[in-house]
Amino acid sequence: MQHLKEDCITPVFAKDNELTIPHPAFIDTVYDAANTFFSGESIDKPDIRVSHIIKGRIPEAIHKPANQLLESDKTIYYERCAFIIQIPTIYETVNGNKLTLTIGGVRAYNHTNLYSKKGAERFKVFAGFTCKVCTNLCVSTDGFLSCLEVTNTKDLYRAVLEMFQSYQPAKHLHLMQTLGNSYLTEHQFCQLLGRMRLYQSLPQGYQKDIPRMLFTDTQINNVARAYINDENFGSLGSDLSMWEFFNLLTGACKNSYIDTFLDRAVNATEIATGINAALHGDTKYKWFID
Repeated sequence: MQHLKEDCITPVFAKDNELTIPHPAFIDTVYDAANTFFSGESIDKPDIRVSHIIKGRIPEAIHKPANQLLESDKTIYYERCAFIIQIPTIYETVNGNKLTLTIGGVRAYNHTNLYSKKGAERFKVFAGFTCKVCTNLCVSTDGFLSCLEVTNTKDLYRAVLEMFQSYQPAKHLHLMQTLGNSYLTEHQFCQLLGRMRLYQSLPQGYQKDIPRMLFTDTQINNVARAYINDENFGSLGSDLSMWEFFNLLTGACKNSYIDTFLDRAVNATEIATGINAALHGDTKYKWFID
């Protein structure tokens, strides 16, 4: 956080030179909202990740060759930023795994048109649970704002509080608990992976009749490898619980770019609960295991 505040510039909207909401302000706003809503709980400091560094230089160094630039001549900021804030005093054990309440957000400047006048900026925020044994992130749709557009931190603060109010952690925990009661046979699991691979190549008209699936071939391959090698959730040679399958999916999300991993984490919940329902006769996700 100190590096973001002291060493990084804040991008502006090009046509009117108005400031964007800097990454530290985004993080601080969500942190303040968490302290307000979860008053009395122990709240950890934000764990921050950044990527896609954007380099520049001060006006006085415009004519200097790159190899002669001093550190004081350079400017930087990061296009993408993600963070999580854990609340360790709110936790539950689900299917033998400790889950801790976690909130956080993602911001990517490439989703905002900086070449125009100041307008709404796009953020993603979430509330969910982290599986402590593997740090997999469990996010449900009611705890996720995929396209929060605001122009100032006051509106951001208000929107985050509203999300906290709408999120139902008890319902989310119950949903994950029920996943431990259903199982995929190895044949069904292989069938499911094959259908997930096939989904990517289906005509768009065909895809529209099937629930969305955001996992790429790379992530599906990671699921297959984890099924064999993961010491916590692998199940080679035996039936795979839907809780284990869910964690194979969330584990495969970890190699996603900062600005896409949250959407895939939510989609992992959708797929796991949908397949679980299909095992009990529901038809919505039946195509994946039929």
